[in-house]
Amino acid sequence: MNQKKVTIHDISRVLGIDSSTVSRALNDSDRVTKKTKELILQKAKELGYQRNILASNLRTNKTQTIAIVLPRISRYFFATVIAGVEQIAQEKGYNVIICQSFDSFEREKKIISNLISNRVDGILISISMETSNYDHLKSYQSFKNPIVFFDRPCNLENCVNINIDNFRASFLATEHLLQKGCKHIAHFSGKQNIELYKQRKNGYLDALKKHQIELDESLIFESNLSEEDGILMAKKILANPKIDGLYSSNDTAAISAIQYLKSEGIKIPEDIAVVGFNNDPIAAVIEPSLTTVNQPAFEMGKKASSLLISQIEDKSTVNQSFLLESELIIRESSNKK
Repeated sequence: MNQKKVTIHDISRVLGIDSSTVSRALNDSDRVTKKTKELILQKAKELGYQRNILASNLRTNKTQTIAIVLPRISRYFFATVIAGVEQIAQEKGYNVIICQSFDSFEREKKIISNLISNRVDGILISISMETSNYDHLKSYQSFKNPIVFFDRPCNLENCVNINIDNFRASFLATEHLLQKGCKHIAHFSGKQNIELYKQRKNGYLDALKKHQIELDESLIFESNLSEEDGILMAKKILANPKIDGLYSSNDTAAISAIQYLKSEGIKIPEDIAVVGFNNDPIAAVIEPSLTTVNQPAFEMGKKASSLLISQIEDKSTVNQSFLLESELIIRESSNKK
């Protein structure tokens, strides 16, 4: 037999308290005294009352839900960002929807369309490698809901960007290889429609310039920085015996390149010194361990979630950028004697 769902009117009748007062108490209104609120909450618990979330959402025009859109959950960096986002969201009473674009622009557009239909209160996003048009995000903004970009910055108006100083981190990573005696440093670059990878490439270029190393465009390889891309680019490195250093814009491509180069008899770091970016957990345990740039992913997630929820609740729009600290972690892969 189906048990009848308890309503605020049932609580009102049992306690002899007006239903509007019961409703205010259940919504933690300051207009109800602490003693009365405690009485109502206790009786609601005894009777097995459950709030009608859908009705509440319709009244407030809020769903208490935010979404995070990112390339791949399988990447340690993004998984750690999610953990930071969810910690703050839970504290603030928000649910989190997690969506993967798999670095596909078309998939990202469909995700945003679905999130509009589901009326999420705000979106955190690290755009796909293919994204260069932001009309789908402007469409979401037209509903007066905020967007916060993390990791991969975007120049969309009335948005917050949270990342690290990618130019400086990249400069220091490249300079480290130069200080180790490398003269011909290859660079694994991400797609240049993404501001993040522009900044990392520019940091690489500026380090070469500072140390008076002539630029060789043939040493720059652009890709999606997947494992497969790392192997393909490593094969190109083998075709140029001058290359004695490699700076990769992520650890994924750097690690697959190291594994392939080792299988071809190349010694790391004696023949080619390598630096990656992200500080994935595997970077510390591969042989040799990978020198890499550490990003504060958990803090990035917390900061992004906190700023998004703040905008949702005070209905503000901002156009700000926040830079978090990064660190070059030196390990065996760049330790040329």
